[in-house]
Amino acid sequence: MSILDSSSAPGLQAAAPAPGVLESIALLATAALPQIAVRLRDALAPEIRCAALAIFTEECTDRPRKLAGDQRITDLVGIAELDRIRGSHPGENRWSERAEIGGAPREILALRYPPSNALLVLIEPRPTGGQPEMIGYLWNLAANRIREKVADAPPSYLRESRAVSAERVRVTGELVEQYATSLDILLATLRSTQLDDAAARVAAIDLAAKTLVGLKTVDDRTNSIVEEPVASAFTRLRDDLRPLTTLSGVDLQFVEPPKNGRALPGEVAHAARAIVRGLALAMMEQEDIQRIRVQWDCDGENLLINVRDDARGGIDPSAAALNRLVRRVEALNGLIEIEVMGGWGTEVSVRLPLDAPPSDAADIAEWSLGGREFEVLQLLAAGQRNRAISQALGISENTVKFHVRNLFKKMGVGSRAQAVALAHSHGVASST
Repeated sequence: MSILDSSSAPGLQAAAPAPGVLESIALLATAALPQIAVRLRDALAPEIRCAALAIFTEECTDRPRKLAGDQRITDLVGIAELDRIRGSHPGENRWSERAEIGGAPREILALRYPPSNALLVLIEPRPTGGQPEMIGYLWNLAANRIREKVADAPPSYLRESRAVSAERVRVTGELVEQYATSLDILLATLRSTQLDDAAARVAAIDLAAKTLVGLKTVDDRTNSIVEEPVASAFTRLRDDLRPLTTLSGVDLQFVEPPKNGRALPGEVAHAARAIVRGLALAMMEQEDIQRIRVQWDCDGENLLINVRDDARGGIDPSAAALNRLVRRVEALNGLIEIEVMGGWGTEVSVRLPLDAPPSDAADIAEWSLGGREFEVLQLLAAGQRNRAISQALGISENTVKFHVRNLFKKMGVGSRAQAVALAHSHGVASST
């Protein structure tokens, strides 16, 4: 095996790294979420270089793409491309091919991380004669780091994540509506009997129809990352836990939620699966356990989770593994109750709100905004474009662009969507 199997413990099959690589590995192991892609590319350099690197992980619903490398490529890498690459080799955890990415056909090396279905794509890879097994080891390390950071995310991160996701849906919806209208007009024109070039008309209709389908696919894919039907989220949970039944011999029973229940925000769906997995693993450590019952329900405002075992109540509510799950529930403004019934088993009830927790009072002093910058931010939060801001404030569009660039730097963001989401999460009211 040339790559570390994703189900193995990191480092078991990887050769010891050279001393010069240890610092890069240490930086990767402690990286914050926005730094993961850059740190991973640096750590991989002794083993393999690439023009660009892309990570696609739906655990981070606000920024499912994490990119590093040549900006001429990374600026064009889309979610639809990464999702297509991930689905092109079902059952494989590593493959090389020539694929469409960054707007052009390019050589890639792709690696999958099965526990979270995350994908790593090295674009235009160039092996440097290092240790090939280290590539899998470092990718496992990065993917695990992402899972840890998402699991321990504070409420402020989750509020921002939901706000960014909502803004992405809004912007995508506007684009789809705009282009769909244009293409509908094009189709109507080309279908007109006034045109006598039948071959050209058929070709143009086919092209426009395919474009419409492509736009709809991008819209659906974006929405599926932001929200997930409760029934399909539960099906994914059951599929995740199925191997545990085979390995442990414990009977896992599932009580499904109503199929027409309210869709789950991406953060809630991912957290709910992780919480149930963690509870199942903790319960299976008991010697006398035979059965675990998992039930989900939805009351329209909350996802209700109930997990119960038939052991003799030997689980320790203060164990580190359970404390970690408690923190994850609290990060989502949820509630968890653990009841140990001596001789009868343990029952855990979890309530996860489907709506984002309320924002704290506005606190933007750390951004050190000037008066005009704050006015621009208020108008950005209201969804205004540069021309409308220019007219509202009586300043030129170039001056607006200058203020927007300064806002991005002070707020530590890279796009309007992120700036709007961060402003909303800090309680900045939209200006009218």
